[in-house]
Amino acid sequence: MKPLELWPMGAIRRNHALEHATIHILSEREAHLRVMGRSDWSGFTLFGPVDTDDLTSAVNSALQRLRDGEDQLAVHPRCGTNLATGMMLASLASASALSGKRRSPLEKGLQLLLGLASAFILAQPLGVRLQRYVTTSADVATLRVIGITRHDSSNLVTHRVETLQG
Repeated sequence: MKPLELWPMGAIRRNHALEHATIHILSEREAHLRVMGRSDWSGFTLFGPVDTDDLTSAVNSALQRLRDGEDQLAVHPRCGTNLATGMMLASLASASALSGKRRSPLEKGLQLLLGLASAFILAQPLGVRLQRYVTTSADVATLRVIGITRHDSSNLVTHRVETLQG
């Protein structure tokens, strides 16, 4: 077994893949959908105005499509992994550019601009790779959905999707 597949990391990765696949399917049905999710070892929570029956249908479809080999559904372009990757690269570029005493402020500024531009260019493709190999796993053959619960509070609708591994 691969180290990233050990519980709870493997469980989180599979739930993260199901979360992304569900959002993809919901987005196919409603082009301007505005939702976000958060995965953990026992499922995921979806934040946003989604009908519970539509979500249930999308979760079931997502699980089946992942099992049928549509691995690309496990990766989402608006995932927080992409944002975190960009922030980390920008932080490294900034630290590198601003450290050291032997360069002039102009040299540091130019290095900072070049580093930040590189960070923004690399963030998306690197974030997608990190999703594919580190933060998600499309291997959902033994993943089961055991419940979907809706919670309404003020103007926020959330759904909790509970899963069972194995």
